[in-house]
Amino acid sequence: MSTSSLDRSQLPLNGILVLDFSQFLAGPVSAMRLADLGARVIKIERPGTGDIGRTLAFAGLEKDGDTLSFHIMNRNKESFAADLKNSDSLKEVWELVKKADVIIQNFRPGVIERLGLGYEDVKKVNPGIIYGSATGYGAEGPFKDRPGQDLLAQSISGLPWLNGRAGDPPIPVGLAVADIFTSTHLATGVIALLLRRERTGVGGMVESSLLESMLDLQFELISANLFDPSVVVNRGAGNSAHAFLPAPYGLYKTSDGYLAIAMTPIPALGALLGLNLDEYEDSKSWWSHQEEIMKKLSANLETNSTEHWLAILDAADIWCAPVLTLPELVAHEGFAAIDMTQKTTRTGRDGSEISIPTTRSPVRIDGKTIKHSKGAPHVGEDTEKIRKEFGI
Repeated sequence: MSTSSLDRSQLPLNGILVLDFSQFLAGPVSAMRLADLGARVIKIERPGTGDIGRTLAFAGLEKDGDTLSFHIMNRNKESFAADLKNSDSLKEVWELVKKADVIIQNFRPGVIERLGLGYEDVKKVNPGIIYGSATGYGAEGPFKDRPGQDLLAQSISGLPWLNGRAGDPPIPVGLAVADIFTSTHLATGVIALLLRRERTGVGGMVESSLLESMLDLQFELISANLFDPSVVVNRGAGNSAHAFLPAPYGLYKTSDGYLAIAMTPIPALGALLGLNLDEYEDSKSWWSHQEEIMKKLSANLETNSTEHWLAILDAADIWCAPVLTLPELVAHEGFAAIDMTQKTTRTGRDGSEISIPTTRSPVRIDGKTIKHSKGAPHVGEDTEKIRKEFGI
């Protein structure tokens, strides 16, 4: 398989114009995904301060006046500065709206409508528009006015009760999973509507929310509870990594790290590890004696290294893997082999070249990766160029 990267002219969304009115994470990352696939994305930002995400730092990291988060979420975009509460600025924005293929916005419900840029208003002047809207909890219901923030959406969805083990407090996922999944769902919906428009000429609106994305993530659990209300979350004991899977499914300490073991028959696993676990031949016992089994496995696995056990288990085709730390992952040849990184650049405020290392799109097309070198824009960096290009 080729590891070379596609250029923009080869990308499927080349020629599609996206106006990105969004801030923070879910909306900007959705627009970034479209940009990765070749779309031209113009970020509409307030003059001066721009997207609030420019100041919300992941791990406190920033470069050239913007947070690392902003750099990586807004790569390969242009910036048009406009005050949406100013009539002259709004007129300019409307000229862009008339020519756009896609709009992405993630204001709280009702805000974009009060600015006059809601879907019903936009489609009157641009009937073919694909309008993508991300919210925290949808446009209706008792949660709709709550702040649309990742931890809050995880919490309302009940997701933290799935992490950790029996007796632990609720533990949220330590990444912005609600935002990231919402960005993917929104981008998918936009692409689907672009395909429909290509076939029928009809535009449309796609909506998703942090809460809906978290509920979708739990589709097995919620479906099981709807099917049988007695199915509730009872987290496993010991090393368990899943509230609804029996031993040995979990993480185990070795003499120098940790080992993950997924589904496998207990007696066969015991034989490979030098343990007699034949008393657990009945698979029902893997549930009823889960903690007991895991304690026996743990005591044995701690006696040798992760690599020692991997050599034995891999040879027997047991579903297992090392639990890598972040430095171990980045240094691993497997990380290099997947070619998941890229560098973006922009001209800094002092005229120097600003380089930002980040991940690439996880999508390959025709065997090739998708990489872009254009970094995130400064606020309003492209305003004058866009005005001249669009005659506004």
